[in-house]
Amino acid sequence: MKDGAEVRKKNGVPVRLKTLRHFEVHHHPPRMFGFKEWTLICDALGRGEQSIILRKGGIAEGRAGFRFQHDEFLLFPTLFHEQVAKLKLPPTTPLPAPRSDGQHEILSRVRVEWTADVTDWEKVRSLAPFHLWQEPEVEKRFRQDEKPGVSLAFIRVAKLGEPFVFPDSPRFGGCRSWIPLPELPAATVATDVLDDATHRERESRIRALL
Repeated sequence: MKDGAEVRKKNGVPVRLKTLRHFEVHHHPPRMFGFKEWTLICDALGRGEQSIILRKGGIAEGRAGFRFQHDEFLLFPTLFHEQVAKLKLPPTTPLPAPRSDGQHEILSRVRVEWTADVTDWEKVRSLAPFHLWQEPEVEKRFRQDEKPGVSLAFIRVAKLGEPFVFPDSPRFGGCRSWIPLPELPAATVATDVLDDATHRERESRIRALL
């Protein structure tokens, strides 16, 4: 991770300007895991419009349910066709078309800054301004089993310098959140989609609701 700053003079006084932080994958990067999420949510995260993930878990998550198992991962978009109807988007919003060559394309890397298990429905409802899911979809997840609640992650999203493209594989299927991915190319760089001030201000507003 690199931090940079540019120094300029304002009225003769040096002023230090903050720049966006960068992630840099080492020459021999560890194998990254992918986190499966609806493609339109991935788009919102990648544009900096959303900084939280809410999850309850898929049928393959095991008896313990869903957990944010990895501090850093890649967003793996899924083309769930009914997702527009479950999001706060115009009904005519188009889904991105799959690649014509059948390969997968990943655009964003994520770092989890903190997580919380939220078991108070009113607190979950209060998070509505900070995500795209419609309330019925969030409540369905909240009440999915005998233990009401959702897992929340507050995340920092970084856009890859170039799309990470790789072939499809049977291991990417199934109702599971985490999937092993091929290694990122060496020296892959990604840039945070939000500056520090905007990111921390959003974090403060979300923490105040929990």
